[in-house]
Amino acid sequence: MTATMTVTALLTTAQLLLVSVTLSHGAFSQDSPIDLIVLNSLENTNMTYSTTIAYRGILLGAMRRLQDAPNCFKFTTREDDNYGPFLVSVNGLAGNENDRTYWQLLAESNGTTIIPNVGVGCYIPKPGERIILKFTKY
Repeated sequence: MTATMTVTALLTTAQLLLVSVTLSHGAFSQDSPIDLIVLNSLENTNMTYSTTIAYRGILLGAMRRLQDAPNCFKFTTREDDNYGPFLVSVNGLAGNENDRTYWQLLAESNGTTIIPNVGVGCYIPKPGERIILKFTKY
């Protein structure tokens, strides 16, 4: 009985080590590329930025990585107590209640564009996905 328990304990330890190595060096630690498109639908202009996203990382992290790089991408958010970070401005252009303008978050993958049901602080982009920040009217 003692030998069986020892073998079981050794196998369990080996499995935990294998999982640990896989998580720290395997596919889960790889950053995935995404494109971030800043689209001003009112002036018909756009800019495309390429960055990476951590495995299961949130969009806000990728946006901060872009902002820290020397590529002229800038944004501001406002924290909402109920809904988290709210995108206020991109590259100096802010939404305006009087003009009824705002930044809309869209995600495009395999030719399909969706409006995520969460914001930049919760959205988890898929590898290779195109994220669109669209300045538009409501």
